[in-house]
Amino acid sequence: MAARREKRIDPKNWASLKPFGIGEGRPNNYAEIWRAVKENRDRLGYAWRILKTGTCDGCALGTKGLRDWTIDEIHLCNVRLRLLRLNTMPAFDPSAAADAAALARRSGAELRDLGRIPCPLVRRRGEPGFRRIGWDEALDLAADALREAAPDRFGVYMTSRGEPNENYFAAQKAVRALGSNSIDNAARICHSPSTVALKDALGVAATTCSYRDWIGSDLIVFIGSNVANNQPVAMKYLYHAKKTGTKVAVVNPYREPGMDRYWVPSNLESALFGTKIADRFFRIDGGGDLAFLNGVLKHMVERGWVDEKFIAEHTTGFDDVRALLDRLAWEELEKGCGADRDEMLGLARMLGEARTAVLVWSMGVTQHEFGEDNVRAIINLALAKGFVGREGCGLMPIRGHSGVQGGAEMGAYSTVLPGGRPLTDAPHFTRLWGFEVPATRGRTAPEMIDAAHEGELDVLVSSGGNFLEVLPDPDYTRAALERVRTRVHIDICLSSQMLVEPAETVLILPAQTRYEMAGGVTETSTERRVIFSPEVPGPRVEEAWPEWRIFTELAARARPEIADRVRYEGTSQIRDEIARAVPAYDGIQHLKEYGDQFQYGGPHLCAGWTFPTPDGKARFSAVAPPPVTRPDGAYVVATRRGKQFNSMVHERRDALNGALREAVLMNPGDADREGFADGDPIVLTSDFGELRGRVLRAPIAPGNLQVHWPEGEVLYDQAKRSPQAGIPNYKSTTVTVRRLSA
Repeated sequence: MAARREKRIDPKNWASLKPFGIGEGRPNNYAEIWRAVKENRDRLGYAWRILKTGTCDGCALGTKGLRDWTIDEIHLCNVRLRLLRLNTMPAFDPSAAADAAALARRSGAELRDLGRIPCPLVRRRGEPGFRRIGWDEALDLAADALREAAPDRFGVYMTSRGEPNENYFAAQKAVRALGSNSIDNAARICHSPSTVALKDALGVAATTCSYRDWIGSDLIVFIGSNVANNQPVAMKYLYHAKKTGTKVAVVNPYREPGMDRYWVPSNLESALFGTKIADRFFRIDGGGDLAFLNGVLKHMVERGWVDEKFIAEHTTGFDDVRALLDRLAWEELEKGCGADRDEMLGLARMLGEARTAVLVWSMGVTQHEFGEDNVRAIINLALAKGFVGREGCGLMPIRGHSGVQGGAEMGAYSTVLPGGRPLTDAPHFTRLWGFEVPATRGRTAPEMIDAAHEGELDVLVSSGGNFLEVLPDPDYTRAALERVRTRVHIDICLSSQMLVEPAETVLILPAQTRYEMAGGVTETSTERRVIFSPEVPGPRVEEAWPEWRIFTELAARARPEIADRVRYEGTSQIRDEIARAVPAYDGIQHLKEYGDQFQYGGPHLCAGWTFPTPDGKARFSAVAPPPVTRPDGAYVVATRRGKQFNSMVHERRDALNGALREAVLMNPGDADREGFADGDPIVLTSDFGELRGRVLRAPIAPGNLQVHWPEGEVLYDQAKRSPQAGIPNYKSTTVTVRRLSA
């Protein structure tokens, strides 16, 4: 497909004639720059060097300093600016951790603002807080606990913010050296259903295209994805895509303001007049994705808007899908998604008329108890038109964290080995590493908390993350953490889960950031680009260690007989081993300088419609919508993010829609029927908990509510998870609503 040229000036895409969107709901990106300057004024030179030469530790779009490989412009967003201080702030005085009860009264932001963790800290049961210890004592305490625990009685979890591939790889190898596969990472609670469904259908488990495919494609469809909040630099790609004539469709219960109109600060035209992003919104019920997407495909099949030749030559399973669609009544589909058949026809027509399209989705699709089937329904739409393996086309589970793509591919996953190889391939890694690698499935992150709650987990090592803020039912999670004999928290700053009362011992170990690691490190972006991030000269937290070294030293001390097989001399040695263990990453061993990178698999996976499946064909999946079980008068509630990064809340107010953290987004018609005005205090009640909030009328589908995450986790059942990936449900639960009396 020949790339379409961009129009120089395109008034039909302007969002407003108000210069710089004065008075409109939008983030003030220029104010964010000034804020970053003020926050980092004590180490401004170091902050600038991180921005200029480091690979972004925010979302997974991927950078080379202030540039990327998609457009020839500055690549910088307010998310990266807000995270910058985590890398530049000095350490706090260890005595600040002596009173855990006082710390527990602080918010997450206040704990972070204390500064970096200065040194290893320990707290025993009955002690009021933490005291300083040396690294040898800390490592011996943790290693002794791991040695004494049976392989099925310890677990390791790794976050994704800023985690490089080297940390993931070394940690998973260390855990397997200890005889267990119970290591999991943040991919479990974001895109694990995408990995499962893509691997089953296409034989690959990653985004099939590149960001460049957005620009000039006929159509981009965002399903349960809000890049304006979560990957704001992507709005620049959409600005350029719109200038080439690309149409944008959004499927979501809520008409996200940032996906409607956006002011891109670094493009003069968009900065002045804004850019209309979505050509059409399709508002559906939370949990209605399967019904809606099946209805769209039903229209396409009935009207002959599918590529029969591609389907016949390159796919299997379409007859089963066609039979399912024939059985599904329109009334059933409309009830299941909350949209009428004409709305389904609207998206079907856009897909049917498109020669090329990219389908993008995120956690609005995956974080359901049927997340895998949601993704399969999206794959079905792409396969119906052959929207994969060619320019301007693709399936993109867009990632929200810089480390999450590489985490699973490095093997930091309880259900697969490095490179996504099945656990039955454990003998291969036994030969490669020189110690026995277990083939027994490990525990996922939610299963680790279940085991802890039942008293079946003796040691939990948490590298970053905060289970209290990322899992449903915080009270359940707190009770679980209180029952773990030894907890080891590895991080750069304090978090609330570290302050949960110890059963016996809690250790806190200070970690280095990616910019502090000698020899540099790598990350893998959403588009499968493996990017080198060099060490950035600057001030250091003297006692902080790289996580790869912490994990391997724990394994070496717990099992001294294989110490020489788990220790590394530096990150370049880890990259050499990654290249041997993960064939797709061959080339990582050559990344040594700023700007070094490669895109594994090339610009398009499944290029030329060659699928790495046993029969060389892609697979359709007949996925029926779940039954609608909403009681009369109840609402479907989903969690959403505001001005935050993961669970790290940066502002109480979201600049894009004006919502405060306590806001409950409600359809105006529903609010009128209930007799609610904006700001009225209300209580949401589910079978699992209550949440107090205030009404905010919003363009959301009738019968639906949205609340902020993680505050809304109290409403969700911690046991409700998808069947294969085990992802918790955060996006559809039913609640009743009542006014909060004085």
